[in-house]
Order: sequence, then C-alpha cells, then structure tokens
Amino acid sequence: MHSRDMQVIGICRFSYPALGGFQVDHASPEERMAFLYAPDRMEERFRLFECFTLPPLRAQSDADFTFLVVIGDAMPARWRDRLMDQLADIPQAVVQEHAPGPHRQVMKQAVNAVRDNRDAPCLQFRMDDDDAVAIRYVERLREAADDLVPLLRKNRHIAIDFNQGYIAAPSARGILGKPTIEHLWTAGLAMAVRPGVDLSILNFGHSKLARFMPVTSFTGEDMFIRGHSDHNDSRQKKNVRPVQLDLLDARTETHLRRVFNIDADQVRAHYA
Repeated sequence: MHSRDMQVIGICRFSYPALGGFQVDHASPEERMAFLYAPDRMEERFRLFECFTLPPLRAQSDADFTFLVVIGDAMPARWRDRLMDQLADIPQAVVQEHAPGPHRQVMKQAVNAVRDNRDAPCLQFRMDDDDAVAIRYVERLREAADDLVPLLRKNRHIAIDFNQGYIAAPSARGILGKPTIEHLWTAGLAMAVRPGVDLSILNFGHSKLARFMPVTSFTGEDMFIRGHSDHNDSRQKKNVRPVQLDLLDARTETHLRRVFNIDADQVRAHYA
C-alpha cells in the first residue's frame, strides 16, 4: 500500500443551500438561498475565494488531486459564471450542481461521484470557500498516509489532522491574522477512507471525528489558513467570541507568500 496509489479529493461547498449543515437555521430552502446569494455576501465570498482559497491550489507541489466544488442548481447565472471563470485555470477543479437536499447525503453522493474505483484508500480533505491549505498540502497528506499504513490496514477510516496555521482576514491594508494551533478544525483536516466504504469526510462533524475513528495530529508546519469574516456561518449566532487579529508585518507576509502562495499585495488590490 502506497500513497501514490491513493486518490486525493478536496471538497468545497460554495454557497450550497443544504438542508442542514449550517449553524444558522432557515425556514425553507428559498430563505436559505436568499441569505446565501445576497449580493454583499457573495461579493465577499468571491474575493475571499480568489485571495485565499485558490492561489495555494494553483501552486500545489503535488498536482495529482481533484478539487470538487459543490454549488446549488439554482445559483444565479451571474455568480455561477463568475465561479467558473475563477476556476478556469485549475485543471483539478470539478463543479457539481445539486438541488437543495440533506447535507450529508448530498455530500456523500457528490464525493462518491468523483471517486475512482481504486484498490487503495481515498484521501479526502474539506475546505470552506474562505479557507486555504499550504502549497505542500497534498504532498504532506500523502506522506502522512504512508506513515499511517498500519492504521489504514486496520480501520475503515482514519482522520489526519494538520492542526497548525493561521486565522486570517483580508483588508485594504493587507492581511490581518494570527498563528494558531487548533485540533480538528475544518481547514487542514483530512480523512482516509478504505476502498468500498462510501462515507465521506462530510458525513462526520469535524469536531467529533475522534468518536468514530483514530485521529493523528501533525504539528510543526503551517498547513492551513482559516478565513475570518463577518459572513462566516459560525459567526452568525449571538454571543460569538471576538477574534483579535493584527496586521501582519512584512516578514509574515513573505512567509504566507512562500508557504501558501497568498500575496498580500493582491489582497490589498482586491480590497482597496
């Protein structure tokens, strides 16, 4: 068993109006779509997607992966066309349109539709549309899988948790952020799934993965950026704890450019 034989799939829900899967409830799919597709929110999501999510994917040191983007089948054409334009230069990108449906069921169907019938585990990672992974993420994920072969042989699925990175927010002044180590956050979290098992990483609540499978955490290398904004689903409820982010200095900007291919000058231009 070798990681080179394993398919790597990253899944991103881009404003998909799932039934469930959100921390904020809506009374109907129509109400959820009205919230998701509001112009101010969508403008912010696209800028975050372009500034944070896509640059590291374009620069992956291991280009052998699939980037699955799930959208709603009723996404307005202006937003769908803009998304397709942003993904046009990423050959790994696959866009699927789905009607509103139960979150876990739809995500399971979406992931399995792009899975190959390989006689090796499938490595899956999840991203929100404002998250980023390091340019070595796919490479490091395969290395971790090789290190964990004994666990892979004994378990239906295992979690691989890259837990070191940054919380960051873009602005006209540059990138606001701070380093962090967080276990089982969505950004940087992956799962290895045994052949023949049709569950996906989105069939499990990320913070509860340790209840269902072995979890191995890797610290010591910045592997993710967790995007921070007022439109984050996790920040829509009352009494959300504020996060203090400071403007990154030139040295840290250089670090993010080297590790994530994220350019603070591009961020300033987008948000000017």
